[in-house]
Amino acid sequence: MKYFKIIKLPNLPVGGMALFPFLLLRDKKSDQNKQLMNHEFIHFRQQIELLIIPFYILYLLNYLINLIRYHNHMKAYRNILFEREAYENDSNLSYLSERRFAALTSYLRRMT
Repeated sequence: MKYFKIIKLPNLPVGGMALFPFLLLRDKKSDQNKQLMNHEFIHFRQQIELLIIPFYILYLLNYLINLIRYHNHMKAYRNILFEREAYENDSNLSYLSERRFAALTSYLRRMT
């Protein structure tokens, strides 16, 4: 993944955040955490597939619907369609090389 720029933000409330074309990381060692980096690279792939802006719109809408549904920030966040794909696959470091285009649609079918 060579299309991003890493920015270190010590006050970032999470370990990392993919905001195409920037990868925001909380600390200097975050870029050595392969699982975190893979998680964020999965988000980059999702963003590119959805042409970036629609990704952010759908991400926010999915979060808001989940927040109404679950009445809990963390549960709403963890059930965002995009986060589900990233969390389920971030430990598989070969996931992105094996991932089919629009693999995200399989997570749409599993929404309950």
